[in-house]
Amino acid sequence: MKLLAIETSTEACSVAVYVDGEVRERHELAPRRHTQQVLPWADELLAEAGLRKSQLDAIAVGRGPGAFTGVRLAIALVQGLALALDRPVLPVSTLAVLAMQAPGDDRLAAIDARMGEVYLGAFRRDADGLVSATGDERIVPPAAATLPAGEVHGVGTGFGAEQGALVARLGARLRGFDANALPHAADLARLAARAYARGEAIAPDLLEPAYLRDKVALTLAEQGKPKPSL
Repeated sequence: MKLLAIETSTEACSVAVYVDGEVRERHELAPRRHTQQVLPWADELLAEAGLRKSQLDAIAVGRGPGAFTGVRLAIALVQGLALALDRPVLPVSTLAVLAMQAPGDDRLAAIDARMGEVYLGAFRRDADGLVSATGDERIVPPAAATLPAGEVHGVGTGFGAEQGALVARLGARLRGFDANALPHAADLARLAARAYARGEAIAPDLLEPAYLRDKVALTLAEQGKPKPSL
C-alpha cells in the first residue's frame, strides 16, 4: 500500500509518504508557509521512497477541524492531486491524528478554535495501536464542555486555551496532557492505511472539510472594529 498524506489544519505543516508500513515524514511549525512547502516536500519524500505519483494507491488528508485556511488548503491540494491522478482519497479527522500522540487507552484531543472555544474529540486506543472515536467531535467553550467519564490523557493546544479551562474542568481525571502537540502526517498516514484496508476510500469529488464551526469569520462589528467609511 502506497499513500501520500497531507496535514495542514494547524500551525504545523506536515507531509508523509507511507509504503507498506514504512513512513517518511516532513514536519515543521510553519505558520503562513504551508502553501510553499507542501508540494515540494511531497516530491522530495516520493523521490526518497523511489516512487512516482502514479504509483500511489490513494492520497490521505487531514480534513479538519482546525484553522480554516489550513483545512481549505489541504482539501484543495489533495482533491486536485487525486483528480489529476485518478486516485481515491482518505479523509481523516485532524483530532484523531492528534490523539495518536497521547499515551494510555482513553484520550481527549483538543485544538484551540479561538473565539473562546476548542475543537474537542474523545478517542480510545485500539488493539492495533491506532485510535477510534468514542463520540462526536464538537466545538465548545472549554469551561462548559461535556467530557467523557473516567480518566483520560489530553493532547493538543486546546488544553492551553482560555487559561487552561479544560484542564481545570477535568481536574483529577486528567492523567496528563501536552498542550503543545500538533498533528503529524505520519500518524495521518497510519490511520489512512487502516481506512484504506477497510474499504473507506472515497472519490475526490466527495471530499469535504470538517470545519465544525458554521461561521468561520467574524464581521467587523463582531470584532469591535469600526466599519470603513465609503
